[in-house]
Amino acid sequence: MSDFDALQRAVEASAAQRQAEVQACEAFLTALYHVLRRASGPGLPLNNVTMEFAADTSQSLRPALLGGWHAAWFRLGLCEVRVQVRREGNELVGEYGPQGQFRLQVVDEAHLLALGREVLRGLAALYGTDERAGRWKN
Repeated sequence: MSDFDALQRAVEASAAQRQAEVQACEAFLTALYHVLRRASGPGLPLNNVTMEFAADTSQSLRPALLGGWHAAWFRLGLCEVRVQVRREGNELVGEYGPQGQFRLQVVDEAHLLALGREVLRGLAALYGTDERAGRWKN
């Protein structure tokens, strides 16, 4: 067997695992999108929230290795944030914006909602949101 054939077999051997990982990570990002759309409360979906899957610019191989990052850009009104996630064992580990990090062992609606709120609060803090900002000083 040639070196090329050995490479093809190695890539093919892990294809099913990689595909399952891609599906799990993309499903997580999609679920986070839906949570962010409902961030203003029940029955009040936000129409100015969008999501676009993004390539991981740090990857130097295609297909990505197991444990690689999967990313999406989330447009939250006037702000866009890149969220990336990967699997580490039974956990989903991720990053958002310049500093945000998360680790989820359980992915259910309550944990996703908490993460969505954490993302929004973290971004508001980065942009220096203050209740007094925007008020005129007389």
